[in-house]
Amino acid sequence: MSNKIKKTDTQWKAQLNEEQYQVCRQKGTERAFSGQYWDCRDMGIYRCACCGAPLFNSESKFDSGTGWPSFTQPEKPEGVQERQDNDLAMQRTEILCSRCGAHLGHVFDDGPQPDGRRYCINSVALDLKKK
Repeated sequence: MSNKIKKTDTQWKAQLNEEQYQVCRQKGTERAFSGQYWDCRDMGIYRCACCGAPLFNSESKFDSGTGWPSFTQPEKPEGVQERQDNDLAMQRTEILCSRCGAHLGHVFDDGPQPDGRRYCINSVALDLKKK
């Protein structure tokens, strides 16, 4: 992804609300079933709440029953980065915005076919631009 965005912590804190900063910049997680998009059925493009980069299309969204928005694939493969996350004494794959490095959530191998991937994303890391 071109046009990488780099800001200081002070700049991110001035731009984001407290929950967005905690999740997106400090790798936190919002409570299940609490985010605005976990049960959202509106059509559109989910963008990064930090930088506006397009991340996920509502057409790839599905109800995983987990309480977080879940997607089968990113809008564009280069829009997200994957990184090993060994925090909390477990091995997971973290998903980051390729443009600004925001923590979005994690990807798991328990999603629907054909490839079985489930991108489990924090609502607070997203901004839906409706069609």
